[in-house]
Amino acid sequence: MTQDRIIIFDTTLRDGEQSPGNSMNLEEKLLVADALDAMGVDIIEAGFAMASNGDFEAVHAIAKRIKHSVVCSLARAKVADIERAAEALKPAKQPRIHTFMSTSPIHLKYQFRMEEDEVLDLIASTVKLARKFTDNVEWSAMDATRTGIDYLCKAMETAIKAGATTVNVPDTVGYTVPDEYYTIISAIKNRVPNIDKAIISTHCQNDLGLATANSLAAVRAGARQIECTINGIGERAGNTALEEVVMAIHTRKDLYPFATNIKTDHIMRLSRLVTSVTGQQVQNNKAIVGANAFAHESGIHQDGVLKHAGTYEIMTPESVGLTRSNLVMGKHSGRHAFKDKIKDLGFELGDNALEEAFARFKDLADKKKDIYDEDIIALVDARTVSKSDPIQFSALKVVCGTIGEQTAELTLLINGKSQTVKVEGVGSVDATFKAIKTLVPHEAKLKLYQVHGVTQGTDAQAEVTVRLADDTRIINGHGSDTDTLVASAKAYIDALCRLQVARKDIEDIAT
Repeated sequence: MTQDRIIIFDTTLRDGEQSPGNSMNLEEKLLVADALDAMGVDIIEAGFAMASNGDFEAVHAIAKRIKHSVVCSLARAKVADIERAAEALKPAKQPRIHTFMSTSPIHLKYQFRMEEDEVLDLIASTVKLARKFTDNVEWSAMDATRTGIDYLCKAMETAIKAGATTVNVPDTVGYTVPDEYYTIISAIKNRVPNIDKAIISTHCQNDLGLATANSLAAVRAGARQIECTINGIGERAGNTALEEVVMAIHTRKDLYPFATNIKTDHIMRLSRLVTSVTGQQVQNNKAIVGANAFAHESGIHQDGVLKHAGTYEIMTPESVGLTRSNLVMGKHSGRHAFKDKIKDLGFELGDNALEEAFARFKDLADKKKDIYDEDIIALVDARTVSKSDPIQFSALKVVCGTIGEQTAELTLLINGKSQTVKVEGVGSVDATFKAIKTLVPHEAKLKLYQVHGVTQGTDAQAEVTVRLADDTRIINGHGSDTDTLVASAKAYIDALCRLQVARKDIEDIAT
């Protein structure tokens, strides 16, 4: 690697996915992994193989199919973890094992109850073990930014001597600030005697809203790998956002004379895909990928942009893959035009998936006069209801308003049998969800109900996310329709189906 290139390490599928409500099934993880590979991400952290059988299977499946990116699995400083990671990564063309251990006094005293010398011995032995399986080993000093610099440098030196080719300096609790982080990275670069044998990496949490700024400060100090996630998703306040650091480097070459392998015109596609599979919407004023990122309402701004886009736009919408077309398709559009539009939007669909998406498009065109790019993206990203799903939406009639009872009359296909119920509720959504629970009794609790308009206008599709939680896990369900209540019912049913798949030992839901 040349000194002017920054390695992009994406941990959307590990750190991003482990945040409550962001869990993805295997099919969704493979979709995201394929898109990351096509985007040019250098390293995909596919999961934590030891965490569960599901995580192991996901890492293994991603390792089998990724063509270009390095595939990585996280592992604690434990023999079983490292061996499990190595087993999951066996099919990978380019595997990496990422192992870690805390180094801060507060972690060692209260969480691990270990002395510093014991930790150094553990670092040496576990990194050496990982090197037996691959020559690409990353070691992370968890809570590095609250670790004394002398000990941190000693830990880094130990890891590199044992065979680590990348050493990571995580701001695990989002505690540091740019000037301080720059000083820490500079000290490691200048004081660790064997640092020339490893790449310095940065992994910043966003608890103080400084993850991107800290990561860029680290790059200026000598770090050459940035760990990040799409849309900045992750634990607590999230991680460094991939789109932010990549576009900062892309836009400010005067301060960051570096390059990445990222195809920046894939950014919006990845952002929308991750939003679709997690249900975690991006706020309108989010940098780079928010709905308002390239919107100009001020008269002065509009005047300037009309005269010359560079007056108020520091990057072009096209550079991040944002299309500017308005009305794109209609009910008279044929398969060929639809296929071309799908390709223009950056999707690659097989024949069966294309036919299913085209059928959904035709259904939508019968309801909605104006079809926009965002509508097409929502159709393609939507989870296709499987005929094998035990619960399927059939029909919904709602009575609502301020006069009289507010009811939902719902028909579902449950294990192939049509069942109908009419239920009263406190509002139309409450009545609809109560109707579902009446037909499909369950103990899961509703943790999130979120509605998002795909486009503007009263006939816009509604995208709804429903988050359900039982004793063992949290699951998101998604639904879209021009009728918000229908979309809501579909999202709730989707969550129930996913919950049942996740709990293979659940009893038959048929009454």
